[in-house]
Amino acid sequence: MLHLFEGPIETLPDGFGIQVYTTDSRCMLATNGMTKPEWSPALELHLILPERFATRESGELQPFVELLSVTAWFHNTQAKLNHGHTVNFGRSIISGSELTHGLLSLPYLDGPQLELLAEPPTRCLWLLPITARERDFKRDHGLEALEEIFEREELNYLALTRDSLV
Repeated sequence: MLHLFEGPIETLPDGFGIQVYTTDSRCMLATNGMTKPEWSPALELHLILPERFATRESGELQPFVELLSVTAWFHNTQAKLNHGHTVNFGRSIISGSELTHGLLSLPYLDGPQLELLAEPPTRCLWLLPITARERDFKRDHGLEALEEIFEREELNYLALTRDSLV
């Protein structure tokens, strides 16, 4: 399990960390213990990266661990997050990228069996990197309208330097 070692880590739930899962085509980082124990259902997020990150050392994954940890911090201390919410990363997901925000989306790639877990009650959502323009479009026209554009334009969710689709 990977951890954030600086910043407001004392405000994260005990045992919080980031798990890394890899497949032939992608790398997935997932929060573990992101939600205060008294909140039900719990919320966990996963961030999907291109396969080139699957073989990286944990230090090279640290910027992504930071994004998930800061999002967990925000969830626990500022505003309870849920499906359809967006977060501002405060920086590009990688250097040179327009993807500066995250959309809490249904886990379309993994199917509904990953979204709701029974024990303990947990909702798992995808932290999908998006541009500021896409975030603004979602705010002005709604989540469904943005997702329709993503589907129509065949969003390449692994392209961390993609252009805005709106």
